[in-house]
Amino acid sequence: MIPAKFNYHKATSLQQAIALSQELGEEAKYMSGGQSLLPMMKLRFATPEHIIDISKLEGLSYIKEEGDLLKIGGLTTQSEMEHNELLKSKYPIFGDAIWLTADPSVRNCGTIGGNIAHGDAANDQPALMIAMRATIIAQGADGEKSIPIDEFFHGFYMTALEPGDILTEIQIPKAKKNSGGAYHKVERKVGDYATAGVAVHLELDDDGVCREVGIGLTNLSPMPMRLERGEEVLRGKKITDELIAQVGLIASEDCEPDSDLRGSEAYKRAIVNTITKRMLNKALERARK
Repeated sequence: MIPAKFNYHKATSLQQAIALSQELGEEAKYMSGGQSLLPMMKLRFATPEHIIDISKLEGLSYIKEEGDLLKIGGLTTQSEMEHNELLKSKYPIFGDAIWLTADPSVRNCGTIGGNIAHGDAANDQPALMIAMRATIIAQGADGEKSIPIDEFFHGFYMTALEPGDILTEIQIPKAKKNSGGAYHKVERKVGDYATAGVAVHLELDDDGVCREVGIGLTNLSPMPMRLERGEEVLRGKKITDELIAQVGLIASEDCEPDSDLRGSEAYKRAIVNTITKRMLNKALERARK
């Protein structure tokens, strides 16, 4: 199927894009890489009358550490992240996720901002953002706003972005000594959406006690989900095999999967138990290096 007819507008600046959105109203949608929006348009799940192309806006594609933060521009592509030396050396969780994201043609176009702003619980990056306690920076008609990740996802394809807002930057606390993260998803075939996925980020003190932890789940509830009860089990304790097994069980109990073509509810609960334990062990190994 092909998309319904739409009018195409190419923005040359952030201000112009926002002004166009204000002028064209609710029937206008932004498009960066198009890897989330275009498939929905082909299936007629989305039928915007206007597309505002923001893919070539200058100054929104970068990866850098600044002060206590890792900053990633909203138009940074998955491929740019995949080959970035800073992410490879200090934030390997991104490599875990990107290698499991679709295929090179999608990664060459798809942006991290679009992946997150789409609000799809089946996308990979939202779970990472939850695990690493990101802050989303957006620009709109009312100026810039800063949105903690736990306030960003509101429901099925619903986020805190107002009409006309553009996700311009992701801010993540800078990697600390004795910290590490890991991500994995089970998929039916290469490039598929997750049957289930888990992102984990750990910070240990010098005695090996878990100072901070984040656990995000992919495609196991109507919106990207934080495993709060599992985090509380680990925070302030030395992580043992027994605690890891307990958190795996909590993940299987607290997630909210539906039975579908990717598997039954029981199957998904069993999978998330296993993945959670594996990712906790992998993140722990990285944090101890």
